[in-house]
Amino acid sequence: MKTNLLEKNPLHIQAETYLRQLIEKEEYKTGKLLPTEVELAKMLNISRNTLRQAINKLVYEGLLLRKRGHGTQVVRKGIVGGVKNWLSFSQEMKMLGIEVKNFELYIRYSYAPSEITNFFLLEEKASPKCLLMERVRGNSSYPFVYFVSYFNPSIPLSSDENFNRPLYEILEKDYGVVVKTSKEEVYARLAGDLVAQKLEIKASDPILVRKRFVYDDKGQPVEYNIGYYRADSFTYTIEAER
Repeated sequence: MKTNLLEKNPLHIQAETYLRQLIEKEEYKTGKLLPTEVELAKMLNISRNTLRQAINKLVYEGLLLRKRGHGTQVVRKGIVGGVKNWLSFSQEMKMLGIEVKNFELYIRYSYAPSEITNFFLLEEKASPKCLLMERVRGNSSYPFVYFVSYFNPSIPLSSDENFNRPLYEILEKDYGVVVKTSKEEVYARLAGDLVAQKLEIKASDPILVRKRFVYDDKGQPVEYNIGYYRADSFTYTIEAER
């Protein structure tokens, strides 16, 4: 049955309203593909160009994800980060009501690349090994981020720590290190084989890379962290005020 959108609003706005209602249905939230553009346009009795305007708007807002040769589906509930609400990962997830699960946790001592030794202000020739922690984390259903963290060797963290506790809580309560500042770099790339395996996606899928340079309240470098996020599970927001 065709649905005729005879209302006051322009057709693409009416289509957008319909799509917003559609994607709130539980079946689409859990990953079901939307009907094809041909099917939707026929259902709404509008042109595909008009429909595409509405779909593009929701894609731009991060509500829909379009994959060539695959279809269009609702983006899973995203993780929202930003420069104004800098928190630890555990705090971010707690605010969103997401219970975090560790899918993998590896801890070892390793010599760091020159970029990282420079960040920690270490002499490259005589630099000690840094504690290196790799974690794959997510919700109860699937992993959505792969973290690689190097820690300043001046902080006596060890592999014996209970890393089920929030990291920055360990640093503050056990070592008196109060983290204060995070400088970040964010960019997109393809997952590649290693990250794809960790996040259970395809190597050709997009990911968001988030580098964090963390300092304590005295301005000393604490942590060099790289997070590789599934693009369908992370939204990065920036709020600016004038």
